[in-house]
Order: sequence, then structure tokens, then C-alpha cells
Amino acid sequence: MPRTARNLIGGHFYHVLNRGNSKQEVFHKKQDFIAFINLIKKAKEKHPISILAYCLMPNHFHFVVSPNEGNRLSKWMHWLTSTHARHYHYYYNTSGHIWQGRFKSFVIQNDYHIFSVLRYVEGNPVRAKLVSSAKNWPWSSHRERIGLEKKEILDRIPIELPKDWAKYVDDPLTGKELSEIQESIQRQTPYGYWGQSPIV
Repeated sequence: MPRTARNLIGGHFYHVLNRGNSKQEVFHKKQDFIAFINLIKKAKEKHPISILAYCLMPNHFHFVVSPNEGNRLSKWMHWLTSTHARHYHYYYNTSGHIWQGRFKSFVIQNDYHIFSVLRYVEGNPVRAKLVSSAKNWPWSSHRERIGLEKKEILDRIPIELPKDWAKYVDDPLTGKELSEIQESIQRQTPYGYWGQSPIV
């Protein structure tokens, strides 16, 4: 049976994520992270898309993106994950599914919610207690955003961030912010969803 087409709309902002199959670890060492980041750049060249944030974790990834056209996100993600899977199998001499099915995408409703999702994504390694500060995790957009690394992936965001962005990311999200984002992920509804028809 063919897959149902996603109802994606160009010009919107999306929180995108996927996990390793059966929550297995996908990025085992430094070279794995570097290879995936290089593929992000190549995917962006093949299927141009605005990237506002990203974070690679050992067994999953997050993106905040904005496709100019409705089908651009699906093409970008398909190229990225399928190319990565081929490289992974070749390098580790494995077979089967690397990722846990199709990626999940949730529309972000307004500027306030974009702000919260950016914090959520870049603060992931701190919440997971992998590092004490997001600036110490090299596999996310945070270091590029605060000027510790050369700009290579990120595009302009539609809101002005606080000058002390690094502190904002390291500080815990409020219980309300965290629960709303996690509910969006679990229920697969837009973040900031207040009765509108979901766009997924």
C-alpha cells in the first residue's frame, strides 16, 4: 500500500525528529556525527531548505526547519536519511532499518513557540546530562549560533533572540513549556495547538 502523503505547507516552521530503530544508538563515535553533519550540508544543496536549529543525539535527532515548498521537507529528509543509511550499512557492514520509520514533523504555531522549540532542541544534551552546558556539545546548532563555530548550516531566524542566548539554553525550560513540547511530540499535533486542524 502506498504511503499517505504528508500535509506539509511551504513557509511554515516545523519541529522534525526521528529516532534510531527500536531506540538503538545510531551515532556511536565522533566520525558518525561528523559524517551526518556533512550529509545535512549536502542535503541542503540538493533540496534547499531553511534550517533554524538542529541537534544530534546518540540515538535520535531534532531539526527546526522551514521549507519554501510543501514537498521540499519530505524530499530533503528522504535524501538525508536514505543516504545516511547506505553509508552506515557500508561502514558497519549491517543491514535493515536504521531509523524508526518515517520522520515526525510538527508545525510550530508562532514566534513564542519557535523560541521555546529552539531552546528545547539546543538544550537537549544538557537535559540528557551529556554535558553541563550546550556550548560543550559539538553536534548541534548551538555553537554556530553563539559564534563559537563558523556559520555553515543555519539560516536567519524570524525572531530576535536574547543576547545571553547561551544562558537561556542552559537554563531549564519551565514545566509548562517542557510538557507542551513533549505533548506535541507524543500526540503528533502542532506545538501551540489550540483546536486548529493539525498539520503533520
